[in-house]
Amino acid sequence: MSSIPSNLKYLDSHEWARVESDGTVTIGISDHAQGALGDLVFVEVPEVGRALTKGGAAAVVESVKAASDVYSPLSGEVIANNSNALSATPELVNSDPYGQGWLFKVKPSNSSELGSLLDAKAYEKVVEEAGH
Repeated sequence: MSSIPSNLKYLDSHEWARVESDGTVTIGISDHAQGALGDLVFVEVPEVGRALTKGGAAAVVESVKAASDVYSPLSGEVIANNSNALSATPELVNSDPYGQGWLFKVKPSNSSELGSLLDAKAYEKVVEEAGH
């Protein structure tokens, strides 16, 4: 069973979002997603300053099996990315998807979009319905 922390919000496309104390949002892919992809060999994160749209492709994770787009759970500006750690060690996403394997941080332009994200229970249903 995949780990699904209850303090995070999720997209049904397997991204997670954590609201930080300063109102910014840290984003990564779920434990379920990294498990389905297998060992990651490359991660491409968005540039700092890039404007993202909710649901738009923001990053790419590539494993030995496939390359997959990572979608932004929120609209806003990228204020940080984890490219230094992930370019050297992309497998951090596999070993610590909710910690050191984070992908990027966004300053939301419309914080009401957070309300449309899934909570842990709803995301758990998505994972179960996917047959995993």
